[in-house]
Amino acid sequence: MDIADDIVNGRAALLVAALASFLTPFMGSSVNIASIGKEFLMDAVLLSWVAASYLLAAAMFLIPFGKIADTHGRKKIFLYGVLIYTLSSFLSAIFTSAITLIFFRILQGIGSAMTAGTSVAILTSVFPVGERGRVLGINVAAVYLGPGPFSGEVRQHFGWRSIFLANVPLGLIISSSFSGS
Repeated sequence: MDIADDIVNGRAALLVAALASFLTPFMGSSVNIASIGKEFLMDAVLLSWVAASYLLAAAMFLIPFGKIADTHGRKKIFLYGVLIYTLSSFLSAIFTSAITLIFFRILQGIGSAMTAGTSVAILTSVFPVGERGRVLGINVAAVYLGPGPFSGEVRQHFGWRSIFLANVPLGLIISSSFSGS
């Protein structure tokens, strides 16, 4: 592998990690503003579990999946995480009950933990020490773009289910891009 291959692989890893880093806060902030409760006659407690189940699962599994990735391979855990996240996003969009949505949100949080627990480790292993600050800064910028105006715009123009469906093409792009590198 020559230097040009290293640069291409590094850029691909950065793009994929930044996109994955965007998805977690995008989903975390999107559901808080979605009007799901009205359609399914959910009370405030049940509706709060729609957001909390995702965040709790992501927080609970972040460290364990980081450790598992160190043992079994970061790329493999990252890809499984993206696939779980993408599939659970799609299933969240087509759910038929509040309990089903909460279950898929837990799965989505687990997938999110798998990607978040590995993306920074992948970046630091791909880029040399002198470039890591810039690369990690780009990745952090993607995190802070997630809760930006995108979620509100998507929901307002296309409905609350589109918040979940918007993750599907991004997840497919991420998984196909990273599995090829």
